[in-house]
Order: sequence, then C-alpha cells, then structure tokens
Amino acid sequence: MENSNSNNLFRVDDITIKEDMPTKALSNNLPKIAVIGVGGGGCNMINHMIEEGSHRIDLIVANTDLKVLHISKAPKKIELGPMLTNGFGAGMDPEVGRNAALESYEEIKETLKGADIVFVAAGLGGGTGTGAAPIIAKAAREVGALTVSVVTKPFGFEGRMRAALANLGLEELKKVSDSLIVIANDKLREAVDETIGIKNAFKVTDNILYQAVNGMSQVILNAGSGNDINADFADVKTIMKHKGIALMGIGKAKGDEATSRALDNAINSPLLEKVPLDGAKGILIHFTISPEISLFAIEDVMNNINNRVDINAQIIFGTTTDTDFERDEVKITIIATGFESKNEIKEEQKDSDEDEIEAIKVEAVESTLDTPPLMRGYTVEYPLH
Repeated sequence: MENSNSNNLFRVDDITIKEDMPTKALSNNLPKIAVIGVGGGGCNMINHMIEEGSHRIDLIVANTDLKVLHISKAPKKIELGPMLTNGFGAGMDPEVGRNAALESYEEIKETLKGADIVFVAAGLGGGTGTGAAPIIAKAAREVGALTVSVVTKPFGFEGRMRAALANLGLEELKKVSDSLIVIANDKLREAVDETIGIKNAFKVTDNILYQAVNGMSQVILNAGSGNDINADFADVKTIMKHKGIALMGIGKAKGDEATSRALDNAINSPLLEKVPLDGAKGILIHFTISPEISLFAIEDVMNNINNRVDINAQIIFGTTTDTDFERDEVKITIIATGFESKNEIKEEQKDSDEDEIEAIKVEAVESTLDTPPLMRGYTVEYPLH
C-alpha cells in the first residue's frame, strides 16, 4: 500500500497558520566581547585600549598589586588574592599569581559571565601575568566564552629567569585557551628605530596587543550593510576553534593596487611574524572597503590567499563597506589559526632559543609529572661560570 505522505515530503498540509500573528522585531543583539588585562603588562594594555578608544568592548583589569589597580583607567577591576598578597603583588612568583587567581576564582567567573568571547591579555615572565592568566582563561572557558589569550614574551634583556617563567605560562595557556596569540617582544626590534627609548618600546608592544584585540573585535562587531559579505561572530568562532597558535595581521593601503599592497602589509605585519600561512588550519580574511571597490580586486586577493594556504585549510572571508573610506582605500585583517607550535612556530624560534636551552633548565619534581607545571615544584638552574 502506497504511503499517503509519499508526495508530501514536508507534510505542509499538517501545518496550521494562525491569522493576525504579531510581528516579532528582529533582535539587534551583538556578541558581548570582554578583554581582561592580567598583571602589570595586561593592565598597561587595557589603559592603552582606553586611550585609543574601544567601543562596545567590556574592559577589565585583574592584578595582585593594589597600587596598579588604583591608577588603572579600567571601569572594572578585580583584586586577585587579597587575603594571600595583601595587595602587594606576586613578587615575580607564578605560584603566588596562580593561587591569588584561585582565591578570586568565583569573582572572576561572575565578572566574565555572559561574555561570548574573552580576550585574556598578559605579559608573561612575571608573577601575576604568568601564574594568573591560565586560571582566568580557564574561568572564561568555564562560563562558555570563546577564549583567546593574547600574550607577550619578554625582551631578551629582561633576563633568562623571565624567559623561563614565560615559557611555563605559555604551556599552561595552551591547555585552556581556544586560541593563543603570542607576540615576542624581541621581534619588535625589526619594527622600531634603534634610538627608541624603553618606555616607548613597551608602548609599541601595547599597541600591537591593541591591534590584535581591536582588529578581531571589529570584524565581529561591524556587521556591514546589506551589500556586504558578512563575517560574523559565528565565523570567527569557527576559525578560532582550531586549537593551537593563532597569528594575525592588519594591513592598510591607498592608491594604485591598494588591495594587493594592503595584503602584503597584513602578511608582513609584526603580528604575523613572517610565518608562512601554509601551516594554518583556518584563515579568516576581512576587508574594510569603500562601496566602489572592484570585485576583481577582492578576487585577486582571495586567489593570492588560496595559493598560499594548505588545500584543506578552512577559509572564511567577509567585507564591511565604510563610506568614510576613499574609493582607492582598503584595510585587510587576516586571522590565521591552528598552527602546530611544535612545527611551524617553534622551528622559526629555534635558533634564538638554542643558547637559552643550554643555559636554562627547568626541572619538574618527578613525583608530580602529571601535574601542570605551575602546580609543581620546579627549579630554574643557571650556570655558575
């Protein structure tokens, strides 16, 4: 016997349509973005974001040093571990930073609750940033937020102790972050004049961190017009879920062949560290353009990107038209994710790290090898000669 529904696949006859149904307004809800600066370096970065102007982003600072919190311009402040540190800081001890964050864990979660994406910004190598940032990233994941850690590694002149501590913090952050953007301060020497003062050098670092966070945030928040190809939070989430190291570049250009030159500037950005894109598992490329930009110019850029990346890489692109942009003006933001740090990133850093490997040895206590490094006892050994 033939099924009576065989010619009615979706059984539309069974659907009852109510007359005079009220029209529901479309939601204008944007993803909630939070940036939390951890430790002294993170607090400096949040202050820089406030000075530069960051709209529709929740800015938070967290520190063990009460004096630094008092002078911060951030609207939300978390004192980490007041019982443990009495507001005097972590004394360059990551264990103190970690335990301080654990003491304030519920307050951290409550502050981050409701965020769709959380950027954890910290300078690694000290006590609070190194020890507390992984705990805060874990709290962000626990409240359901996409968690992107954006951190700096110390300048070489800051000493081997800071370098060793930074590497410990980095290993912990890899475990609890959806993606991890790492900026080696020594790389910035390529982007600044030799006469730059130390204060301005750290400002350059703050600005690079700001570009990374603000650039990604604007991709999410600037939905564009009806004529745009939309790259939204869901797209960013898809790309950032590729575990591992993430890299980002922002390039601007104006005039002849602006799109090609903007792409070159983005690829050669200090944020991308000149790492080949063929190691990425995910690529998001976003164009901010004038309404008159040529479709063929965008096509040329996308063909260029496709030729650079692995055939299996996931590529998402979007456009936002900006009427303030001139006809020949283009900004390109590239987010490349899923780099296996063991191969693509560390290989490039191998030469600069070889001397440190000989001089610095971090030993875990054998009885606690399964415990994360910042929860173990460890020693940092230096040669006496």
